[in-house]
This record gives sequence, C-alpha cells and structure tokens, in this order.
Amino acid sequence: MSSAGDLLSVEPLELTFPFELKKQISCSLQLSNKTDSYVAFKVKTTNPKKYCVRPNTGIVMPRSTCDVMVTMQAQKEAPVDMQCKDKFLLQSVKTNDGVSPKDISADMFNKEAGHVVEECKLRVVYVSPPQPPSPVAEGSEEGSSPRGSVSENGNANGPDFSQGTRGFAERTEAQEKSAEARALISRLTEEKNNAIQQTSRLRQELELLKREGNKNRGGVSFIIVILIGLLGIIMGYLMK
Repeated sequence: MSSAGDLLSVEPLELTFPFELKKQISCSLQLSNKTDSYVAFKVKTTNPKKYCVRPNTGIVMPRSTCDVMVTMQAQKEAPVDMQCKDKFLLQSVKTNDGVSPKDISADMFNKEAGHVVEECKLRVVYVSPPQPPSPVAEGSEEGSSPRGSVSENGNANGPDFSQGTRGFAERTEAQEKSAEARALISRLTEEKNNAIQQTSRLRQELELLKREGNKNRGGVSFIIVILIGLLGIIMGYLMK
C-alpha cells in the first residue's frame, strides 16, 4: 500500500519489522517523485533514540525514486503483545531546481513561513520472524498417526520417544535397586552363617571345657564364664 500524495508516493505506509531480541532489524521505504520539480523530504520519528534513518533528509529528482533505510536498534525486551506505538512522519516540499541535500534546512518545512508541506504518517508494525519449515519424515502420509521425529542433531523427539525414555529409566532404576537388595541379603546371610558356625565351635569348646572341668575343677571356671558371655553376645546379635 502506498500514499497518494501530490508530491511523493510512499511505499509502504507501514514499517514492518520481524522482531527479534538483541538484534538490529531494518526495513526500507521507497519515495517516488510524481512531479517535474525537485522535492525535498525529511523523516521524523517519535522515538529517535530507537531508530536510525538513512538518509533522514534528501532530494528526490523529478520522476525518480529514492530509497530510505530505517534501522531499529537491538532491543532487550519484547513489547507487550508485540504492539508498537512508535510513529514516523515524512514531510515533503517542492524546492528550486538544482538544490542538493546539503542545502536542506529546517525552515523549508515550516508551514508558518508559508511553505506548502505535504505530510505522510507511517506506523510501525512488529511481526514474528519467519520460522524454518519443520522436517517431514520420509514415507509419511496424510492421515497417518503422529510419530516421533528425528531432529537435525540426531536426537529423537515426540511422544513415543519420551515415553520410551521414561520407561527405560524406570526399568534401569528398578534393576539397580533389585541388585542392591540381593547384595544386602547375600551379605546378611553370610554374616549369619559365620555367626552360627562360631556359636557351634564355642559350644563344642564349652562342652570340652566342662568335661575337662569335671576332672580339674579349680582353674577353668573363669574361662567358662567368659565363653558363656561371648555365647550370649553372639546369640543376641542373631536375634536382631
């Protein structure tokens, strides 16, 4: 869409920026002189720190065109709902033949001085940047059920892959816990068998000492007490 001014035709009337954070973005305007006279122009904006306009003033030769580049500086935050209230104003005025851009002055665009100034308002529009096309699996047909796809770096994605990964992780965790439980049971069983064997040996030694004590009652009573105490400790450990 272009303006229908008497001096300059402006294309487009909306400055469209594919908005991306932390990135300079540019768009261009084309000014077409519809007259047989020299036309001077000047571009203003409501937010001069945010935009760079090159050239912001200039001369459009008769029946010729001029391109204006508008660059938005890199932004740190995205606007709410991608809405922008910034505006631009393009002013144009007929001037003497043979003038150059360095001859342009602010007074040329002063309406109070009697100059006929044509104005065109331009709005700013933010759009989302174009997205790359999504990969389509070979042999896929319309109406087929959704399947997990493979990304460019070789990683699978999609619901099937997520469920499979989760199931594999759960099985692996269960196997690790089962192996730990078997190792613990095996160690406790081994300790119990060793304790039973020690108890059996102590009983045999106790019986032997009792028999010898019947022959020599005097020097072995203290040893018998110690062995009985050890036997009691071991039996108490087995009962836990």
